[in-house]
Amino acid sequence: MSIEVGSKLQGKVTGITHFGAFIELPGGNTGLVHISEVADNYVKDINEFLKVGDEVEVKVIAVEKDGKIGLSIRKAKERPPEEQPRPQKRPPRERPPERPGNKQYGSRNSGNRNSQARPSLSFEDKMNRFLKDSEETLSSLKRNTESKRGGRGARRG
Repeated sequence: MSIEVGSKLQGKVTGITHFGAFIELPGGNTGLVHISEVADNYVKDINEFLKVGDEVEVKVIAVEKDGKIGLSIRKAKERPPEEQPRPQKRPPRERPPERPGNKQYGSRNSGNRNSQARPSLSFEDKMNRFLKDSEETLSSLKRNTESKRGGRGARRG
């Protein structure tokens, strides 16, 4: 009998380990039901769900090239669509109300935060302001680091 992914088969539990159970399938093949595929809820001890010799219905979920067969008891169970677990959708987060004194950053929907504080500037004006600010920042950085490290032009003596 050929075993194909998606087929449901009856099998017999032949061995139990801490990571799953080995199931003997029709035709003498053996497959593994991983502990996560035994039940819909969390399984701490597989012995609470299965015993050696139990007859179980399994669904083939994987057939490897080397002959390993992945099985699932959980997926073999037929359930009506309303019972099937669905991922829970989170309710949307409520945003805290805007604080009246915190106008510095604006809200996300306000667009560019600089447009509130300053009138619209041309590209040239923006570039000149950027150059002036960056030159001031660089010169103050240089002044502070050179005096602390005794770098170029610092007084020695």
